[in-house]
Amino acid sequence: MYNVAVDVGGTFTDVLIFDESSGELTEGKVLTTPDDPSEGVVSGIESVCRKVGIGFTDLNLLFHGTTVVTNAILTNTGSRVGLITTKGHEENLLLARAWTPGPLYGWMILEKPDPPADPTDTRGIGERIGADGNVIRDLDDDEVRAAVSELVERGVEAITVSFMNSYLNPAHERRARGIVKEVAPEMAVSISSEIGQEYGEYERTLTTVVNTAVQPKTIVYMNGFEKSIKEKNFTGNLSIVRSDGGAMSTQAVAERPIQIALSGPSGGVTGSAYLARTIGVPDVLTFDMGGTSTDVSLCLGGEALVQRQIQIGYFQFKMPAADVHSVGAGGGSIAFLSSSGALQVGPMSAGAQPGPAAYGRGGEAPTVTDANVVLHRLSPEARLGGELELDEEAARKAVETVAGPLEMSVEEAAEAILEIVNENMHAALRVVSVERGHDPRGFGLVAFGGAGPMHASAMARLIGSKPVVIPPTPGVMSAFGFLSSDIQNEFPETYLQIAEETPSSEMRERVESLVAEADEWLAGEGVAEEKRVFDLYADCRYYMQNIQIPCQFALYEIAGEDCAFLRETFEEAHRTRYNFELADSPLEIATIRVIGRGQIKGVSLVEVSGNGHGGDASPSILRTEGVYFGGWKDTPVYDRAKLHPANVIEGPAIVSQDDATTVIEPGHRGTVDRYGNILIEDGL
Repeated sequence: MYNVAVDVGGTFTDVLIFDESSGELTEGKVLTTPDDPSEGVVSGIESVCRKVGIGFTDLNLLFHGTTVVTNAILTNTGSRVGLITTKGHEENLLLARAWTPGPLYGWMILEKPDPPADPTDTRGIGERIGADGNVIRDLDDDEVRAAVSELVERGVEAITVSFMNSYLNPAHERRARGIVKEVAPEMAVSISSEIGQEYGEYERTLTTVVNTAVQPKTIVYMNGFEKSIKEKNFTGNLSIVRSDGGAMSTQAVAERPIQIALSGPSGGVTGSAYLARTIGVPDVLTFDMGGTSTDVSLCLGGEALVQRQIQIGYFQFKMPAADVHSVGAGGGSIAFLSSSGALQVGPMSAGAQPGPAAYGRGGEAPTVTDANVVLHRLSPEARLGGELELDEEAARKAVETVAGPLEMSVEEAAEAILEIVNENMHAALRVVSVERGHDPRGFGLVAFGGAGPMHASAMARLIGSKPVVIPPTPGVMSAFGFLSSDIQNEFPETYLQIAEETPSSEMRERVESLVAEADEWLAGEGVAEEKRVFDLYADCRYYMQNIQIPCQFALYEIAGEDCAFLRETFEEAHRTRYNFELADSPLEIATIRVIGRGQIKGVSLVEVSGNGHGGDASPSILRTEGVYFGGWKDTPVYDRAKLHPANVIEGPAIVSQDDATTVIEPGHRGTVDRYGNILIEDGL
């Protein structure tokens, strides 16, 4: 049996096939097809299947991460949404939250975008649910019916229903949804009590409106993709990867497409957490450098961290997602001279078309990839994805455009480009570590993405992490993470109770109710009972404050008179992040949540046999060539496929494989572990 994972990125579409019988991983890359991403997905799967010697009929599990939702949000190309809300609160989306972007004085040039549901397409209904969940004013069915008819006549393509306090009592929203289906049966409709089941009227409404806006396009994409793979005779199970690293069926995605908005970055974090647990380095930073951006995160105890609020473009949504910080630094990031003559890199990118100059597809602007080609960190003889030839002369001409004005040699300018982009990524790593109370010197660094292994040694040198872990298939690590995903969904409930004053029996009853909801959902996703797992969390904060920290607990811990057992976990996390505690302040449980997971065996790491040469890696040397490290140095180029456990690689060295190139700087040493990972540390 074979399992396959596909990650659609801004530049490349990555495909990874796992052979369950042998444990072998086979990867491939094809250029992304922006006009119709499914074309690149299908052709990519076919390409890797040919490598393995199988067809679509041999595939058992297919995991897919897609950017269709993200792109629709960023480009504002979702459907036109009509909003039905409580009368008197029609301006909710316009009022929004007081937020302005950095850096300092960024607000001076801020152009606040229009809300995703136009005020002219918003209708207020005279109903009201109180703060205690009781009905203050009944819903008028005829008023809702008239509002829906009017919105349909205006040309809206989807409708959101978001009433005040509906998270406490969803009866009015559910009835309104039924009326929408009566008046306009084909209309996409979402209700806020199911999309954002927590307090916060603006966030809940915004999240639901955006979910509704991307629903029609997502449904079309999912239907088209399913049709494409069925035409190839795929009969296995298809799962779409969520933003928090879990997976869900296409039917579930059709209802809540907002939950897959950041599916790509989550895969790399999930895969890194799995890898970290397996090799015994449980605390790691993750460093995913692709063609357009770099995503960094942090894993503690072999587990990926999840945030409950994400930002895409200007808007912030309440939705679980892997805690990833992104910067506009990738292999395609363009280097340019600012108006003051200073060299800058990114966030503009050459993308997939035309791409870096070295791709030979018409690109002329100097990029990070071109700088690596000029310095031979990325060998001109390499073929990206095993197919794309590199044009060194075109790369040199591109870098010359900034080298001349700076009065530098082409090599010096290329090295300066790398130093600047490395510092940009170093700053991102500090955001998820130092700025959150973690010392990066106590963490490993898992480097992946098409460009990550080229810059990993430099990142470790700058931030002090060790070891650097280069996975066997670093260029398709997000796809590897997809294969390690579980079927997953969250079931939250706003609680707002003081822990020391809440009887444990009361909280246990609510938690068990959420577990029952999660169990029912997993059954609907086809997960066998013995494969269902439930993770329990309480989002806690000091009373009258709004800094919430998720505290995991087990059902058996809800046993005393009250719920004060959460305090120790909360205060330890609070001290780590903020270096203080408020011992006299009561602890408030803001939200309780249950994460239901259906465990899937999509991939497993298999130990690799040695070659009998011990630490001697010389049989793996392809050639020796000059590589620029402050000057040209004779550097061996190793074939990754020929490396074996215990092999030691002294820097400077280049390790070549189809999906990525690894650079080991002078003074660093790489060792191959029993799973085929390269572990890089300071060799001095």
